[in-house]
Amino acid sequence: MHDQAVEAVKFIDLTFINVAFLFIVGFIGGLVSGFIGSGGAFVLTPGMMSLGVPAAVAVASNMCHKFPKAMVGAYKRYKYGQVDLKLGLFMAASATVGVQVGIKIQEHILSKWGQAGSNLYVSLSFVAVLVIVGGYVFYDAWKISKSGGDEQKPRLAAWLQSINLPPMIHFKTSNVRISLWFTIPVGFITGLLAATIAVGGFAGVPGMIYVIGASSLIASATELVIAFLMGFGGTVKWAVHGMVDIRLTLIILAGSLLGVQLGAIGTTYVKEHMIKVVMGTIMLIVALSRALAVPNYLTQLGVLSFGESALSWLDTASFVTMCVALGVGAFIILRSMIKAKRSEPLVTAVETYEHA
Repeated sequence: MHDQAVEAVKFIDLTFINVAFLFIVGFIGGLVSGFIGSGGAFVLTPGMMSLGVPAAVAVASNMCHKFPKAMVGAYKRYKYGQVDLKLGLFMAASATVGVQVGIKIQEHILSKWGQAGSNLYVSLSFVAVLVIVGGYVFYDAWKISKSGGDEQKPRLAAWLQSINLPPMIHFKTSNVRISLWFTIPVGFITGLLAATIAVGGFAGVPGMIYVIGASSLIASATELVIAFLMGFGGTVKWAVHGMVDIRLTLIILAGSLLGVQLGAIGTTYVKEHMIKVVMGTIMLIVALSRALAVPNYLTQLGVLSFGESALSWLDTASFVTMCVALGVGAFIILRSMIKAKRSEPLVTAVETYEHA
């Protein structure tokens, strides 16, 4: 009976406004994805949930759209020489296991506490991960900017690389030699988060930067390879349980395939610390959006009691904040690209003069 109730509320009606919003969310999610390599799901999943899409369906549909989009972005950045294919394959192996474990956890929560419990779980996970990872990444970007924009190898990564724990793996593109045992937990957590909130890049990108020692540019590009491989496996698993809304998948995919190519091109024009600035800024704004939605789910579960007017106001505030996050992300990326592109003729002219 409970499963039938969940089934009845699973798919939302697609009005013209909803379709337009989803397309824009998809475009900006793709733009962010191609630029920072996180999959853009931290924009897409909350974006769908703000329209009333159940958390499990949003995560499943997002994962379904992710793997073809990630394939496009990975190929684009591979041509720029930014992808460490060997690192991506090693990470994807343990990430795939993490995805399966994460889906099992989601299924348990959905069966025990229903849709409200699933929504609360996903939202709280978003807030916790976004604040912790986003805050640190933003702080790190600020430090790099203050030091002149040069990215230094993190101390943790340097220490781990100095430990000789066989088997040792050499990742040529990243110029990193590290024990296989240090890559496994990073990959597993990446997959676990991907199945929980459809955002494996929150663990994958920072993990490759701060634990393994890859540069921001290489890590953000390689994450797209991981997203493709684990996204495919996760989609099959979710589809078996009937949680993928193919309509949502196609709409956000149409928008994101345009955005991901533009975002990937943008990485060739900006300094590496700007990737961290974009990631940290959007993460913190989206965290606020999800936090504003939490009281609604707590009320549905009977944990707290909020009036209808208060819940309506919070839902509106959550949606508006989500829109602000989308706008800020697109503005920072496009502004960085335009500014860098405009400076190109001047830099070329100076180099030509000095050479002469």
